[in-house]
Amino acid sequence: MAEPLLLMAAGGTGGHMFPAQALAEAMLQKGWRVKLSTDARGARYTGGFPHTVEIEEISSATFARGGVLAKAAVPVRIASGVVSASLRMMRDRPDVVVGFGGYPTIPAMAAATLLRRPRMIHEQNGVLGRVNQIFARRVDAVACGTWPTALPNGVEGVHVGNPVRRAVGDRAGAAYIPPGDYPMKIVVIGGSQGARILSEVVPQGIAQLPDAVLAQLTIVQQAREEDVAAVQAAYEAIGVRAEVAPFIHDVPKQFAEAQLVISRSGASSVADISVIGRPSILIPYAAAAGDHQSANARGLVDAGAAILIPESQFTPESLATQVQAVLENPDGALQMALAAVSVSRPDATDALVTLVETLAAGERP
Repeated sequence: MAEPLLLMAAGGTGGHMFPAQALAEAMLQKGWRVKLSTDARGARYTGGFPHTVEIEEISSATFARGGVLAKAAVPVRIASGVVSASLRMMRDRPDVVVGFGGYPTIPAMAAATLLRRPRMIHEQNGVLGRVNQIFARRVDAVACGTWPTALPNGVEGVHVGNPVRRAVGDRAGAAYIPPGDYPMKIVVIGGSQGARILSEVVPQGIAQLPDAVLAQLTIVQQAREEDVAAVQAAYEAIGVRAEVAPFIHDVPKQFAEAQLVISRSGASSVADISVIGRPSILIPYAAAAGDHQSANARGLVDAGAAILIPESQFTPESLATQVQAVLENPDGALQMALAAVSVSRPDATDALVTLVETLAAGERP
């Protein structure tokens, strides 16, 4: 009997790719074949995927980048991608197609719709992305990573949570060492592309902490490549140990060792923080479509696991106040860590697997 085939379609950001990677890992263990449909940009983010995942590059494009001529060519490129995806799908028929959002998912999801293959979308954020809005009424299931998720009228979602990579799941509910008069770590992360405002504000905010706290601190911070030297120098100037890099490859390990995480509230970051269970200060990206990063943060904030600072109020002074409040209150920090775990969905991958298997069986969730 042939192995069942799962076709995943995902755009080229960590927010889309990490949940797809988690589902791929689980489905391969269950004996499925797995393909990933993405564009050339997305293919650059697949280094962490199991090597047995087949990567298909499909032509796609976005109206968000490029000049007038580039935008005029977008419909042609997308149409070409849909034709190519349809031909591939007719040659190698997937049992289920799952879209994770981003423009590179359009060809595969459109082809699955035309060919009437069982299909679903997974929305990581509390607000549907543009592409998932297009397909929400055209799929058999809408899986939601953040709950509640704003959905179109008449569309019902299934709350599964955001799947996390196996390295994160292995540290689910990791023992937390509350802050105290001993070495402490703060991890600062701004998404797969970093965040300049964190590079500018966080070192200045850390500089305002009491000397007794500074003497115990190590900072691990993600920064854009062009900002790394300046951020490193800012910490050296105040005598704080720091590791600054454009990409933190061992995020699960660093989170597990941290007393506090300072982060944007992208869906994958929120999922990692909650599954591992760490106090956090979240700064939603103000320009995010539909302010979805504020929606992502809501669960942790309402549970008392995170402190939210709007970008408009994110100053060195406001940050220093909140960091000091966490680091000088070990009992409160421990309660924040426990609260984070309480709202986590470490079973998100299993829930998504169940949906895939349900659709493959010809049933609706």
